[in-house]
Amino acid sequence: MSRQFTASPASDEAYALGEGPVWDPARRRLLWVDIDAGAVHEGRLDLATGKVDAVAAHTFGGTVGAVAVSAAGDLVVAEREVLTRVDTAGRRTELARVLPPGVRSRLNDGAVDPAGRFLIGSMALDDREGREVLARLDGTACVVLDDDLTLSNGLAWSPGGDRLYSIDSTPHVVWERDYDPVTGKTGPRREAFRLTGGMPDGMCADAEGNLWIAVFGGGRVECRDPGGRLLATVEVDAPNVTCPAFAGPDLDVLVITTAGGGAGAAGRSGAGRLFTARVGVRGLATPYWVPPRS
Repeated sequence: MSRQFTASPASDEAYALGEGPVWDPARRRLLWVDIDAGAVHEGRLDLATGKVDAVAAHTFGGTVGAVAVSAAGDLVVAEREVLTRVDTAGRRTELARVLPPGVRSRLNDGAVDPAGRFLIGSMALDDREGREVLARLDGTACVVLDDDLTLSNGLAWSPGGDRLYSIDSTPHVVWERDYDPVTGKTGPRREAFRLTGGMPDGMCADAEGNLWIAVFGGGRVECRDPGGRLLATVEVDAPNVTCPAFAGPDLDVLVITTAGGGAGAAGRSGAGRLFTARVGVRGLATPYWVPPRS
């Protein structure tokens, strides 16, 4: 029988489309994005209460799909079509264009690989299927890993970094492939498993190599082993759960972002808020992004 947990509301503010929480241990801060508002938020996690207090924000002119942080505190931000560096003084520099100008797509979820390279996926903004990408930023060049996706989403690596998991939300598929954590070379993509009862969205891995997957439309986070067996469920008082991440000095607090509104939101006060839960395991440390040399 799988374990059952219930997440607690962690933020007073509700976000239109909260996503992509990232723990920055050097500065003991939590980062996350509000995609539709075009904002990267910074907050403090209270370990005693599980509450998250927003303390700063960076705003952009369009959508913001994901954020990652370097050891020095610089950010890489996935704007609608390009990746932008924001240094600690707030200066912004375009690093790379991932999507062609004006395409009916936007950048979506991203994560840092074991060597510090940033991976980012895209999603269609119309009914096109099978044309979206998963790309990796190598220096200032983008290397395309997949070009046949519809809604590229959560990314996670095995504890040794030798396996990459990635989600294509529309067909509800979790993919896996061999991954060289030093060179980034990948093996053939293969289906690991599929989810039902909601759309798989963001994802993270714990120190035991299991996957924690947000179920958009399902009001929960599921923990599954790499073969797809359900190990635990975290119930969330919001229908559209978007992404989990382990945070805190011991990586033992599961932070969960959600989206506001949507079907099933009526009577659920948590829609759009951040949540936290203690689930009895620790997460994998998120590698710092390594910026390209100037």
